[in-house]
Amino acid sequence: MLETLWFILICVLFVGFFFLEGFDFGVGMLTPILGKTDRERRVLINTIGPVWDGNEVWLITAGGAIFAAFPGWYATLFSGFYLALFFMLLALIGRGVAFEFRSKLDNPKWRSLWDYVIGIGSLLPPLLWGVALANLMRGVPIDESTNYVGTFWDLISVYSVAAGVSIVLLFLLHGALFLALKTEGDIRERARSFANKIGAWTSAVLLLFVVLSYFETDMFTRNGIMPGMVPTMAGFALISVPFFLKAGRDGWAFIMTGATIALSTITVFMALFPRVMISSLNPDWTLTIHNTSSNEYTLQVMSVVALCTVPLVLAYQAWTYWVFRKRVSVRDHLDY
Repeated sequence: MLETLWFILICVLFVGFFFLEGFDFGVGMLTPILGKTDRERRVLINTIGPVWDGNEVWLITAGGAIFAAFPGWYATLFSGFYLALFFMLLALIGRGVAFEFRSKLDNPKWRSLWDYVIGIGSLLPPLLWGVALANLMRGVPIDESTNYVGTFWDLISVYSVAAGVSIVLLFLLHGALFLALKTEGDIRERARSFANKIGAWTSAVLLLFVVLSYFETDMFTRNGIMPGMVPTMAGFALISVPFFLKAGRDGWAFIMTGATIALSTITVFMALFPRVMISSLNPDWTLTIHNTSSNEYTLQVMSVVALCTVPLVLAYQAWTYWVFRKRVSVRDHLDY
């Protein structure tokens, strides 16, 4: 029971991470695209300035929860996907440094350089996360000793690239809608126009990923051709976005992309359960929540700690978003 509980909690942590960092990464990717001047790019950065580092805490917490609750999963995942995770870490470090270094010199070339670092540092993580999640669903070469025996290139395929591109497009859409809620004037109109243009591409690539999942994974075999309410609701949420945009309901459009991200993440975990990493060499060597978990006492202590601390963290983050809820404009005094 505790193993299942912690599997669900880790799913919740990834839902929070992808929802919050989704628009965060989206804004970062859009900074060099929608910002026509240095001041406009500063506006874009300021929309996520108070929250981007807090959003990344969800990933750190999820990694810590996997390490403590399922050390066998953590060991195989982080050793097998080491190079991909290393590139992701470099991108996150570069992105964080760019936020801080960008304004140190009043030089257009200096600031333009860091703006592109922000863009690239925001592009690589969702792309690599898509590759990782696709491989978790499809299966990777794991031997009887729970060791990953493949290479980095074994993770790259049409299926995994389609997953990565679909997540990048979804986060771009999510970020554009966030900017429509947080900015004014020309930037807001550009963000809404970009969201309208990229919406169809996002839906098309996600549909391609779903079709490929039928051939590459056992998700449909295990759950039937009709995948259930959760993935169906994710599809309807994404389809509804252009209708809300046309009606001028930017807030509802943002909620729908957030729902798509959350429900899609839940779908991935549902497709895996009770597995955490599928062995493509032998089904008997697949890692599950049962053969990778910590002992019961450890899970009990973790549950008590989580029960006491998680509500405080959620309350603090909600307060942060409430404090910085107002729109950002080029007319504001911007901290350079």
